[in-house]
Amino acid sequence: MDQEKELNSAKPNNRQTKKLTRDELIKLESKPRNKSKERFRLALPIIAGILAIVEYYFLPEVNPGLAKTNLYPGFLAILTSIYVIALLISIKNENLRDRLLYKAPRYTFIYVLLMIYDILTLKTSKLSLPYFPWIDMIFNSMKADDAFLAESVLSSLKLLFTGYIIGGVLGIITGILAGYFDKVNYWVDPFLKILGPIPTTTWLPVVMVLAINLFQGAVFIIGLGVWFSTTLAAITGMRNVDPAYYEAAQTLGATNSELVRKVAIPSATPNIFQGLIAGMSAACNALIVAEMLGVESGLGWYITWKSSWADYSSMYGAIILLALTFILVNMVIKQISNRALRWRNGGAIRWVI
Repeated sequence: MDQEKELNSAKPNNRQTKKLTRDELIKLESKPRNKSKERFRLALPIIAGILAIVEYYFLPEVNPGLAKTNLYPGFLAILTSIYVIALLISIKNENLRDRLLYKAPRYTFIYVLLMIYDILTLKTSKLSLPYFPWIDMIFNSMKADDAFLAESVLSSLKLLFTGYIIGGVLGIITGILAGYFDKVNYWVDPFLKILGPIPTTTWLPVVMVLAINLFQGAVFIIGLGVWFSTTLAAITGMRNVDPAYYEAAQTLGATNSELVRKVAIPSATPNIFQGLIAGMSAACNALIVAEMLGVESGLGWYITWKSSWADYSSMYGAIILLALTFILVNMVIKQISNRALRWRNGGAIRWVI
Protein backbone atom coordinates (compact mmCIF):
# COMPACT_ATOMS: atom_id res chain seq x y z
CA MET A 1 0.00 0.00 0.00
CA ASP A 2 2.80 2.42 0.89
CA GLN A 3 4.58 1.69 -2.40
CA GLU A 4 1.35 2.25 -4.31
CA LYS A 5 0.84 5.60 -2.59
CA GLU A 6 4.38 6.63 -3.45
CA LEU A 7 3.85 5.72 -7.12
CA ASN A 8 0.56 7.60 -7.26
CA SER A 9 2.12 10.64 -5.65
CA ALA A 10 5.00 10.55 -8.16
CA LYS A 11 2.59 10.60 -11.09
CA PRO A 12 1.09 14.04 -11.80
CA ASN A 13 -2.66 14.17 -12.28
CA ASN A 14 -4.24 15.75 -15.33
CA ARG A 15 -4.64 19.11 -13.63
CA GLN A 16 -0.93 19.22 -12.75
CA THR A 17 0.12 18.07 -16.23
CA LYS A 18 -1.75 20.93 -17.89
CA LYS A 19 0.35 23.42 -15.90
CA LEU A 20 3.68 21.90 -16.96
CA THR A 21 5.82 23.61 -19.58
CA ARG A 22 7.13 21.63 -22.54
CA ASP A 23 10.62 21.48 -20.98
CA GLU A 24 9.13 19.99 -17.83
CA LEU A 25 7.12 17.47 -19.84
CA ILE A 26 10.28 16.40 -21.70
CA LYS A 27 12.04 16.03 -18.37
CA LEU A 28 9.14 13.98 -16.97
CA GLU A 29 8.85 11.70 -20.01
CA SER A 30 12.59 11.16 -20.44
CA LYS A 31 13.21 9.80 -16.94
CA PRO A 32 13.40 5.99 -16.91
CA ARG A 33 12.24 4.00 -13.92
CA ASN A 34 15.71 3.19 -12.55
CA LYS A 35 19.35 4.27 -12.79
CA SER A 36 20.53 1.25 -14.76
CA LYS A 37 18.04 1.92 -17.57
CA GLU A 38 19.01 5.58 -17.48
CA ARG A 39 22.72 4.79 -17.90
CA PHE A 40 22.01 2.29 -20.68
CA ARG A 41 19.85 4.79 -22.54
CA LEU A 42 22.55 7.47 -22.28
CA ALA A 43 25.20 5.01 -23.49
CA LEU A 44 23.25 3.89 -26.57
CA PRO A 45 24.57 6.63 -28.92
CA ILE A 46 28.16 5.90 -27.85
CA ILE A 47 27.70 2.17 -28.47
CA ALA A 48 26.06 2.83 -31.85
CA GLY A 49 28.82 5.27 -32.86
CA ILE A 50 31.56 2.76 -32.02
CA LEU A 51 29.70 0.01 -33.88
CA ALA A 52 29.39 2.25 -36.95
CA ILE A 53 33.17 2.85 -36.95
CA VAL A 54 33.89 -0.87 -36.43
CA GLU A 55 31.48 -1.76 -39.25
CA TYR A 56 33.25 0.60 -41.65
CA TYR A 57 36.75 -0.70 -40.94
CA PHE A 58 36.24 -4.41 -40.32
CA LEU A 59 33.18 -5.55 -42.29
CA PRO A 60 34.55 -6.73 -45.66
CA GLU A 61 33.38 -5.25 -48.96
CA VAL A 62 32.05 -7.22 -51.91
CA ASN A 63 34.50 -5.29 -54.12
CA PRO A 64 37.77 -4.99 -52.14
CA GLY A 65 39.23 -2.58 -54.69
CA LEU A 66 36.87 0.27 -53.78
CA ALA A 67 38.65 3.40 -52.54
CA LYS A 68 38.17 4.14 -48.84
CA THR A 69 39.44 7.02 -46.71
CA ASN A 70 39.25 8.00 -43.06
CA LEU A 71 36.92 10.95 -43.64
CA TYR A 72 33.63 9.22 -42.80
CA PRO A 73 34.88 7.36 -39.70
CA GLY A 74 36.56 10.61 -38.60
CA PHE A 75 33.17 12.30 -38.85
CA LEU A 76 31.62 9.52 -36.75
CA ALA A 77 34.39 9.87 -34.17
CA ILE A 78 33.83 13.64 -33.91
CA LEU A 79 30.07 13.19 -33.46
CA THR A 80 30.59 10.56 -30.78
CA SER A 81 33.21 12.70 -29.02
CA ILE A 82 30.84 15.68 -28.93
CA TYR A 83 28.17 13.48 -27.37
CA VAL A 84 30.63 12.14 -24.79
CA ILE A 85 31.66 15.70 -23.85
CA ALA A 86 28.00 16.71 -23.50
CA LEU A 87 27.42 13.60 -21.39
CA LEU A 88 30.29 14.55 -19.06
CA ILE A 89 28.95 18.09 -18.73
CA SER A 90 25.49 16.71 -17.95
CA ILE A 91 26.83 15.15 -14.74
CA LYS A 92 26.53 18.60 -13.16
CA ASN A 93 23.79 19.93 -15.44
CA GLU A 94 20.46 18.23 -14.86
CA ASN A 95 18.64 20.02 -17.69
CA LEU A 96 21.27 18.87 -20.20
CA ARG A 97 21.08 15.33 -18.85
CA ASP A 98 17.30 15.29 -19.27
CA ARG A 99 17.63 16.50 -22.86
CA LEU A 100 20.22 13.82 -23.61
CA LEU A 101 17.93 11.19 -22.09
CA TYR A 102 15.10 12.40 -24.29
CA LYS A 103 17.15 12.52 -27.50
CA ALA A 104 19.48 9.53 -26.99
CA PRO A 105 17.22 7.08 -28.93
CA ARG A 106 17.03 9.58 -31.79
CA TYR A 107 20.82 9.90 -31.97
CA THR A 108 21.14 6.11 -31.86
CA PHE A 109 18.68 5.76 -34.72
CA ILE A 110 20.79 8.13 -36.87
CA TYR A 111 23.88 5.96 -36.32
CA VAL A 112 21.87 2.85 -37.21
CA LEU A 113 20.64 4.45 -40.44
CA LEU A 114 24.21 5.39 -41.38
CA MET A 115 25.36 1.81 -40.76
CA ILE A 116 22.52 0.35 -42.82
CA TYR A 117 23.23 2.68 -45.74
CA ASP A 118 26.96 1.94 -45.60
CA ILE A 119 26.27 -1.80 -45.61
CA LEU A 120 23.86 -1.53 -48.55
CA THR A 121 26.28 0.58 -50.62
CA LEU A 122 29.94 0.05 -49.78
CA LYS A 123 29.81 -3.40 -48.20
CA THR A 124 27.26 -5.34 -50.26
CA SER A 125 26.57 -3.10 -53.31
CA LYS A 126 22.84 -3.74 -52.99
CA LEU A 127 22.52 -0.05 -53.80
CA SER A 128 25.09 0.43 -56.53
CA LEU A 129 26.88 3.27 -58.25
CA PRO A 130 26.37 5.76 -59.78
CA TYR A 131 23.02 6.50 -58.14
CA PHE A 132 23.97 5.44 -54.60
CA PRO A 133 27.52 6.46 -53.62
CA TRP A 134 28.69 5.39 -50.16
CA ILE A 135 28.95 7.96 -47.39
CA ASP A 136 32.75 8.26 -47.43
CA MET A 137 32.61 8.93 -51.17
CA ILE A 138 30.04 11.70 -50.61
CA PHE A 139 32.20 13.32 -47.93
CA ASN A 140 35.26 13.21 -50.17
CA SER A 141 33.30 14.87 -52.99
CA MET A 142 32.30 17.63 -50.59
CA LYS A 143 35.91 18.07 -49.50
CA ALA A 144 37.18 18.21 -53.09
CA ASP A 145 34.64 20.92 -54.00
CA ASP A 146 34.59 22.75 -50.64
CA ALA A 147 35.36 26.23 -52.04
CA PHE A 148 32.56 26.04 -54.63
CA LEU A 149 30.14 24.66 -52.03
CA ALA A 150 30.98 27.47 -49.59
CA GLU A 151 30.36 30.02 -52.33
CA SER A 152 27.04 28.35 -53.15
CA VAL A 153 25.96 28.41 -49.49
CA LEU A 154 26.73 32.13 -49.20
CA SER A 155 24.85 32.82 -52.44
CA SER A 156 21.80 30.89 -51.19
CA LEU A 157 21.85 32.64 -47.80
CA LYS A 158 22.11 36.05 -49.45
CA LEU A 159 19.12 35.34 -51.67
CA LEU A 160 17.14 33.70 -48.85
CA PHE A 161 17.54 36.48 -46.30
CA THR A 162 17.07 39.28 -48.82
CA GLY A 163 13.66 37.91 -49.77
CA TYR A 164 12.83 36.87 -46.21
CA ILE A 165 13.57 40.24 -44.62
CA ILE A 166 11.71 42.20 -47.29
CA GLY A 167 8.70 39.87 -47.18
CA GLY A 168 8.70 39.70 -43.38
CA VAL A 169 8.83 43.48 -42.85
CA LEU A 170 6.13 44.16 -45.44
CA GLY A 171 4.02 41.31 -44.03
CA ILE A 172 4.20 42.65 -40.47
CA ILE A 173 3.26 46.17 -41.58
CA THR A 174 0.43 44.94 -43.82
CA GLY A 175 -0.90 42.55 -41.19
CA ILE A 176 -0.92 45.16 -38.42
CA LEU A 177 -2.69 47.74 -40.56
CA ALA A 178 -5.19 45.26 -42.03
CA GLY A 179 -5.83 43.67 -38.66
CA TYR A 180 -6.60 46.95 -36.91
CA PHE A 181 -8.17 49.08 -39.66
CA ASP A 182 -11.15 47.62 -41.53
CA LYS A 183 -10.62 49.94 -44.50
CA VAL A 184 -7.13 48.56 -45.08
CA ASN A 185 -8.38 44.98 -44.65
CA TYR A 186 -11.04 45.69 -47.30
CA TRP A 187 -8.27 46.00 -49.93
CA VAL A 188 -5.83 43.43 -48.53
CA ASP A 189 -8.29 40.58 -48.04
CA PRO A 190 -8.90 39.90 -51.78
CA PHE A 191 -5.15 39.54 -52.38
CA LEU A 192 -4.89 37.02 -49.54
CA LYS A 193 -7.82 35.02 -50.91
CA ILE A 194 -6.33 34.98 -54.42
CA LEU A 195 -2.76 34.17 -53.39
CA GLY A 196 -3.66 31.70 -50.64
CA PRO A 197 -4.60 28.65 -52.76
CA ILE A 198 -1.77 29.24 -55.27
CA PRO A 199 1.80 28.18 -54.34
CA THR A 200 4.17 31.12 -54.70
CA THR A 201 6.51 29.10 -56.92
CA THR A 202 3.73 28.94 -59.53
CA TRP A 203 4.44 32.56 -60.36
CA LEU A 204 8.13 31.86 -61.01
CA PRO A 205 8.03 31.61 -64.86
CA VAL A 206 6.07 34.87 -65.16
CA VAL A 207 8.22 36.72 -62.63
CA MET A 208 11.50 35.56 -64.21
CA VAL A 209 10.35 37.02 -67.55
CA LEU A 210 9.16 40.34 -66.11
CA ALA A 211 11.95 40.88 -63.57
CA ILE A 212 14.96 43.05 -64.37
CA ASN A 213 17.29 40.19 -63.47
CA LEU A 214 16.99 36.64 -62.10
CA PHE A 215 18.11 37.63 -58.60
CA GLN A 216 15.36 40.22 -58.20
CA GLY A 217 12.78 37.79 -59.58
CA ALA A 218 13.81 35.16 -57.03
CA VAL A 219 13.73 37.75 -54.22
CA PHE A 220 10.16 38.64 -55.23
CA ILE A 221 9.04 34.99 -55.19
CA ILE A 222 10.63 34.34 -51.78
CA GLY A 223 9.32 37.60 -50.34
CA LEU A 224 5.80 36.88 -51.63
CA GLY A 225 5.62 33.60 -49.71
CA VAL A 226 6.92 35.19 -46.52
CA TRP A 227 4.60 38.18 -46.94
CA PHE A 228 1.53 35.96 -47.22
CA SER A 229 2.32 33.86 -44.11
CA THR A 230 3.32 36.84 -41.98
CA THR A 231 0.39 39.02 -43.06
CA LEU A 232 -2.17 36.32 -42.37
CA ALA A 233 -0.67 35.54 -38.95
CA ALA A 234 -0.43 39.22 -37.99
CA ILE A 235 -4.06 39.86 -38.98
CA THR A 236 -5.17 36.86 -36.90
CA GLY A 237 -3.19 38.11 -33.92
CA MET A 238 -4.55 41.66 -34.19
CA ARG A 239 -8.13 40.42 -34.52
CA ASN A 240 -7.84 38.10 -31.51
CA VAL A 241 -6.78 40.75 -29.00
CA ASP A 242 -9.04 40.66 -25.95
CA PRO A 243 -11.40 43.70 -26.10
CA ALA A 244 -10.93 44.10 -22.35
CA TYR A 245 -7.33 45.17 -23.01
CA TYR A 246 -8.54 48.02 -25.22
CA GLU A 247 -11.16 49.06 -22.66
CA ALA A 248 -8.61 49.12 -19.85
CA ALA A 249 -6.15 51.16 -21.93
CA GLN A 250 -8.83 53.64 -23.00
CA THR A 251 -9.87 54.05 -19.38
CA LEU A 252 -6.27 55.08 -18.66
CA GLY A 253 -6.41 57.64 -21.47
CA ALA A 254 -4.63 55.78 -24.28
CA THR A 255 -4.87 57.31 -27.75
CA ASN A 256 -5.64 55.34 -30.91
CA SER A 257 -1.97 55.09 -31.87
CA GLU A 258 -1.08 53.95 -28.33
CA LEU A 259 -3.74 51.24 -28.55
CA VAL A 260 -1.98 49.92 -31.64
CA ARG A 261 1.59 50.26 -30.34
CA LYS A 262 1.14 49.30 -26.69
CA VAL A 263 -1.84 46.92 -26.72
CA ALA A 264 -2.53 45.38 -30.12
CA ILE A 265 1.02 44.77 -31.38
CA PRO A 266 2.37 43.21 -28.13
CA SER A 267 -0.70 40.94 -27.94
CA ALA A 268 -0.28 39.90 -31.58
CA THR A 269 3.49 39.27 -31.28
CA PRO A 270 3.18 35.47 -30.72
CA ASN A 271 1.08 35.16 -33.90
CA ILE A 272 3.51 37.34 -35.83
CA PHE A 273 6.43 35.11 -34.88
CA GLN A 274 4.43 32.03 -35.87
CA GLY A 275 3.93 33.65 -39.26
CA LEU A 276 7.65 34.43 -39.56
CA ILE A 277 8.57 30.82 -38.72
CA ALA A 278 6.06 29.49 -41.26
CA GLY A 279 7.36 32.07 -43.72
CA MET A 280 10.90 30.72 -43.37
CA SER A 281 9.69 27.28 -44.49
CA ALA A 282 7.96 28.84 -47.49
CA ALA A 283 11.09 30.88 -48.24
CA CYS A 284 13.33 27.79 -48.20
CA ASN A 285 11.05 25.96 -50.63
CA ALA A 286 10.82 28.95 -52.95
CA LEU A 287 14.61 29.39 -52.81
CA ILE A 288 15.32 25.86 -54.03
CA VAL A 289 12.79 26.08 -56.87
CA ALA A 290 14.10 29.50 -57.93
CA GLU A 291 17.72 28.31 -57.95
CA MET A 292 16.91 25.11 -59.81
CA LEU A 293 14.82 26.78 -62.50
CA GLY A 294 16.26 30.25 -62.88
CA VAL A 295 19.03 31.67 -60.69
CA GLU A 296 22.45 30.44 -61.81
CA SER A 297 24.02 30.26 -58.36
CA GLY A 298 23.40 28.75 -54.94
CA LEU A 299 22.93 25.22 -53.68
CA GLY A 300 19.79 24.56 -55.72
CA TRP A 301 21.63 25.41 -58.93
CA TYR A 302 24.63 23.34 -57.80
CA ILE A 303 22.39 20.28 -57.24
CA THR A 304 20.84 20.63 -60.72
CA TRP A 305 24.24 21.12 -62.32
CA LYS A 306 25.81 18.07 -60.69
CA SER A 307 22.82 15.82 -61.38
CA SER A 308 22.92 16.78 -65.07
CA TRP A 309 26.50 15.42 -65.18
CA ALA A 310 25.53 12.29 -63.18
CA ASP A 311 27.88 13.36 -60.38
CA TYR A 312 25.59 11.97 -57.70
CA SER A 313 28.12 11.96 -54.87
CA SER A 314 28.54 15.75 -55.22
CA MET A 315 24.78 16.13 -55.61
CA TYR A 316 24.08 14.24 -52.37
CA GLY A 317 26.77 16.26 -50.61
CA ALA A 318 25.03 19.48 -51.64
CA ILE A 319 21.67 18.11 -50.48
CA ILE A 320 23.18 17.28 -47.07
CA LEU A 321 24.68 20.76 -46.85
CA LEU A 322 21.38 22.30 -47.92
CA ALA A 323 19.49 20.41 -45.20
CA LEU A 324 22.01 21.44 -42.54
CA THR A 325 21.83 25.08 -43.68
CA PHE A 326 18.03 25.14 -43.46
CA ILE A 327 18.08 23.42 -40.06
CA LEU A 328 20.51 26.02 -38.67
CA VAL A 329 18.51 28.91 -40.16
CA ASN A 330 15.26 27.62 -38.61
CA MET A 331 17.02 27.09 -35.28
CA VAL A 332 18.15 30.73 -35.30
CA ILE A 333 14.63 31.97 -36.12
CA LYS A 334 13.09 29.86 -33.36
CA GLN A 335 15.71 31.00 -30.84
CA ILE A 336 14.94 34.63 -31.68
CA SER A 337 11.25 33.83 -31.23
CA ASN A 338 11.90 32.23 -27.83
CA ARG A 339 13.91 35.21 -26.61
CA ALA A 340 11.41 37.74 -27.90
CA LEU A 341 8.54 35.89 -26.20
CA ARG A 342 10.21 35.25 -22.84
CA TRP A 343 7.53 37.36 -21.17
CA ARG A 344 4.95 34.61 -21.78
CA ASN A 345 7.00 31.65 -20.57
CA GLY A 346 5.03 31.18 -17.39
CA GLY A 347 3.36 27.88 -18.29
CA ALA A 348 3.22 28.60 -22.02
CA ILE A 349 4.64 26.26 -24.59
CA ARG A 350 7.76 27.58 -26.33
CA TRP A 351 9.57 26.51 -29.47
CA VAL A 352 12.09 23.88 -28.42
CA ILE A 353 15.14 22.71 -30.51
